Amino acid sequence: MPVVALTTYLERATQGVWDVPAAFLPRPYVEAVTASGAAAVLLPPQADPEPAAAAVLEGLDGLILTGGVDVQPELYGAARHPLTDPARPDRDAWELALLRGARERGIPVFGICRGLQVINVAFGGSLHQHLPEALGTEQYRLGGGVFAENTVRITDGTRLAGLLGAGEYVVHSYHHQGVDRVGTGLAVTARTDDGLVQGLELPGDEYLVAVQWHPEENAADRRLFLGLVAAASAFRARRTASAPVPAGGTDA
Repeated sequence: MPVVALTTYLERATQGVWDVPAAFLPRPYVEAVTASGAAAVLLPPQADPEPAAAAVLEGLDGLILTGGVDVQPELYGAARHPLTDPARPDRDAWELALLRGARERGIPVFGICRGLQVINVAFGGSLHQHLPEALGTEQYRLGGGVFAENTVRITDGTRLAGLLGAGEYVVHSYHHQGVDRVGTGLAVTARTDDGLVQGLELPGDEYLVAVQWHPEENAADRRLFLGLVAAASAFRARRTASAPVPAGGTDA
């Protein structure tokens, strides 16, 4: 069984009498991974991200960069908008280190919402910090924890189209930021009718797929998670085949 890791929040959380900083992730993410045939592990932000990323990635077959607070605009050279979330440099540094390490090792990567934005910034792209100002619409974040439904159009001939089919597809959205300048080398795989980027991927053999919506909220359609798990299984098979034989050889 492949092992797929998901990044987590590190925020204040309340449970019973406890109100403390905690590493956590909404349950639908984990259920989407386990229902698709992989073991799920959680990766909270680490104090020393580079060596920690190198250590944890050695045992992983797939990586999901999950949703959450806004990416620091300082990372793409922009002044902070008043409505941008307070900076979480610990999470940004951790996820960028994981992304770099995963790509160096050939580990399949899937980005969701914030995860797509992290990937775009890592490739030199930038973000709209508040879509109601940039596009004049509130359709991507209704507020109150209610996911909006939006229709995206998926580009034929992309890996995303291979997973979901080309053409129109209804998604669950909850974001107020989005891609402005697309990162170097990334291909746009889906947009909404206002032109906003809704999907990115790397062309070629490297498995790096990202969507701006929340597929974990659609339990009836696990195809994006099944695609990642299939890629993780293939990576695990290659990793196992190339592992060195322990000293003493194998039994006859």
